[in-house]
Amino acid sequence: MTAIIHIVDDNTSFRASTGRLLRASGYDVVLHASAESLLAQLPKHAGDSCILLDVRIPGLTGPELQARLNDIGCQIPIVFLTGHGDISTTVQVIKAGAEDLLIKPVAKEQLLAVLERALARGRVRSEEDRKLEALQHLVSRLTARERQVFERVARGALNKQIAYELGTTERTVKAHRHNLIEKLCVETLTELVLIAERLGVLALPLSPSEPRPTHAESGSAR
Repeated sequence: MTAIIHIVDDNTSFRASTGRLLRASGYDVVLHASAESLLAQLPKHAGDSCILLDVRIPGLTGPELQARLNDIGCQIPIVFLTGHGDISTTVQVIKAGAEDLLIKPVAKEQLLAVLERALARGRVRSEEDRKLEALQHLVSRLTARERQVFERVARGALNKQIAYELGTTERTVKAHRHNLIEKLCVETLTELVLIAERLGVLALPLSPSEPRPTHAESGSAR
């Protein structure tokens, strides 16, 4: 699949010449005269693509567009271009996640090298996102009780500790642990813990167990 470069620049001749250069280099190119144009045509999925974005464009500026894309969770890598580079702008856009900021005019070799690097990083991010979504899907298959056991096993709790806290038996906890291994498609406890870490489960509060009955409640039940 051919990578797509979105060129966002209000300079018509720059868009046209850069578009020709990139098409001749094997890319698909989409031209945008404004940030609003890109937003209107933004694909739902990043795919194999990159945004070549001018800093100073009328309307929504380059850094403002970057902030908007970050807000909506867009993962398309951004390479900035400017004819008026300054340290503060460079720091701002790089801290916000830009791959690079290039000063116009840019040599062909430099431009292509930076775009390839940005695309490569984008592919790595996309693959990591796909893996994360797959893990989230596996965990979503757990029952509420299995989720409780999963969270506690991942934190190193013993079967008898989990059984006491959840008000069940060790045998039942062992059965839930067996189900976890099957549903999460893992073979070892280490793999289970790694899934919990990658999904941020260990940083979240434990799912609450059902409250234990008080002595008075136990007596009334009898």
